[in-house]
Amino acid sequence: MTTQPTTAGEPWRDPAADPGERVRALMARMTLREKLAQLYGVWVGIDSGGEMAPHQHEFVDAAVDFDDLVRHGIGQLTRAFGTRPVDPVIGAHSLARTQRQIVTSSRFGIPAVVHEECLTGLAAWQATIYPAPLSWGATFDPDLVRRMAAKIGRTMRGLGVHQGLAPVLDVARDLRWGRVEETIGEDPYLVGTIGSAYVAGLESSGVVATLKHFVGYSASRAGRNLAPVSAGPREIADVLLPPFEQALRAGARSVMNAYTDTDGLPSAADPALLTDLLRDTYGFDGTVVADYFSVAFLHRLHGVAADRADAAAQALTAGVDVELPTMDCYGEPLLAAVEGGAVDVAAVDRALERVLRQKCELGLLDADWAPEVPDEIDLDDAESRALAREVAERSIVLLHNDGTLPLSPATRVAVVGPRADTPGAMLGCYSFPLHVGVHHPDVPFGVSVPTLLEALRSSYDDVSYALGCPVTGGDDEGIAEAVAACADASVCVAVLGDRAGLFGGGTSGEGCDAPDLRLPGRQEELLDALLDTGKPVVLVLLSGRPYELSRQLPRLAAVVCGFYPGEEGAGALADVLSGRANPAGRLPVSFPAAGASQPSTYLAAPLGRRSEVSTVDPTPLFPFGHGLSYAPATWLDVSATGSLWPTDGVCRVRVTLRNEHRREASEVVQVYLHDPVAEVARPERQLIAARRVSVPPGQTCVLEIGLHADLTSYTGRAGRRQVDPGDVELRVGTSSEQIVTTLHCTLTGPRRVVGADRVLTPEFSL
Repeated sequence: MTTQPTTAGEPWRDPAADPGERVRALMARMTLREKLAQLYGVWVGIDSGGEMAPHQHEFVDAAVDFDDLVRHGIGQLTRAFGTRPVDPVIGAHSLARTQRQIVTSSRFGIPAVVHEECLTGLAAWQATIYPAPLSWGATFDPDLVRRMAAKIGRTMRGLGVHQGLAPVLDVARDLRWGRVEETIGEDPYLVGTIGSAYVAGLESSGVVATLKHFVGYSASRAGRNLAPVSAGPREIADVLLPPFEQALRAGARSVMNAYTDTDGLPSAADPALLTDLLRDTYGFDGTVVADYFSVAFLHRLHGVAADRADAAAQALTAGVDVELPTMDCYGEPLLAAVEGGAVDVAAVDRALERVLRQKCELGLLDADWAPEVPDEIDLDDAESRALAREVAERSIVLLHNDGTLPLSPATRVAVVGPRADTPGAMLGCYSFPLHVGVHHPDVPFGVSVPTLLEALRSSYDDVSYALGCPVTGGDDEGIAEAVAACADASVCVAVLGDRAGLFGGGTSGEGCDAPDLRLPGRQEELLDALLDTGKPVVLVLLSGRPYELSRQLPRLAAVVCGFYPGEEGAGALADVLSGRANPAGRLPVSFPAAGASQPSTYLAAPLGRRSEVSTVDPTPLFPFGHGLSYAPATWLDVSATGSLWPTDGVCRVRVTLRNEHRREASEVVQVYLHDPVAEVARPERQLIAARRVSVPPGQTCVLEIGLHADLTSYTGRAGRRQVDPGDVELRVGTSSEQIVTTLHCTLTGPRRVVGADRVLTPEFSL
């Protein structure tokens, strides 16, 4: 074991010195093996007990001798808390011991960056489980998401975690894709606005936010996980990339490559993507980390590399700085490739400089660095639960209501369905209980996750229950029991939807893609049987994607949707059903109408919408942005400051809302652009501004929206983003289909070519 008393006075240990000079001074003293050690993670405890990453079972044999590795240093530690259930205090002490071993065993004593998943909160046992990202999108509330992320970040830093693998900025393109639940929605403006708010919150706590997955993952062919991407350059530029641009401006310090290949070129081996675009065009100077095993996948799955050394060479040259989750290609294979002259050591130094600069920012190179070990840790404190409840309440979407909701206090309620009485119904696939805990069935959840049945029994005196059928499977007897449970009830609450899981362990989640958009298993049959009783049926959908409900909608009394609303979701749903809370969520994804194989989103060009030349009607049952309320705002006026809009100027839109109810009204004002004539076929309408506005009872509110002409830009025939002069329409309303007013404007002046420095967001004032 080696100690480093001689390094205490080194210039690279001085926090007051220039970071670049510190990094260069350290790099000059490092051997090639010590340099490479900073470019990979180590996953201590990886085993075959359960898949937490694709093809994980193939890498179990890649376990390494940790005591031997630390002699050269360690770049990252993978999921110290997110690999198995660990008491947080014990885990924090164990992590501190590991960091001390790294520091005292290596020549320079550089601590490792510790990363964890944090898509629904820190993925650790006993940590708060927040709503899934699709629920963030449903809030249309970036300020709320920013507060949530800041709290998540503080929790992570308190445990010694430096980097979070979130947010997911993939724009949902095919609703059959299992990872739709991990996306924020189907619109780039919404994804960028909410995603960048999450980044700002996490980074404000000193945690490195990691943007996933760069780029194209969500456009995989036929909605199949890891399938080749079918997306042209304009779709990539205008739909898939803008959220990343916005989140980079918000301060994200890391980016993770996508698993997929686009036009045959895997993202992990694409220098045009990871260097030319990300570095040279966007100006990103942080770290690019590999999605788990994606460097090895260049050899094992994509077939573009002859062996692990070739895979390492391609990824490093393309711009992947750090191999995650554990050492495979960037260890001995890359060492041999560099020593044999197949890889220039300059490529190693390029990645190393980025890694060490980030460690410098995190204080890991400072002479006085020491791991912090808290004596007491509460990962699910009252503040966290209250915040989880606020996000959940704001995300619940009321899709349909014939007046049955809210339920009166005296209502006799029959609660039926596979999602009614199981805590997991509230949780997404990246929540700790379903991501890790499922492989440890004897270990409790670690946090309290009430079920909707429990929440309704706390609200109503007369509540009966029947399962009906599981999410998948079931029998006639179970459906008959559910029907019988409705006999004495005045209202049936049918709680249906998905079971989140990984790689076939669920009906939604990573690797759990759907062949069509019908409710899984026999749930549709159960719903039909309940409707046949003649009792009012309120459908509560707890799912990771939208489902096709057109056959049942005419007979349903109400439809309420929660996209995995987290540990406080049941209470939020009960508050909405009872009327204690006013439903405020809006759809981040559209619901398909008749036909269960319609995977497209609302961002369709004219030929992608309903036409006379096809018998298939893609018109949604519930459109993007839709959501009802018990106290809707009254729209009094929508106007623009003028009809002429300079191609380098700002158009100002004013919306006046009034609340004529006795409770607060919460409206989401949405502005969609329609460009009737362009060089290329554009979406018939696309969101360019949205703002949630809360109006107190009896009050009037005026929202002013400043729209820069850059927001009308698109990628033209020459492959450059441009702002065109000519007529456009601003469609202002409550969803992509419910338009209150259409404002006609003319963009005046010359065509402008705009770049990565263009205006990405509108300005709002109340």
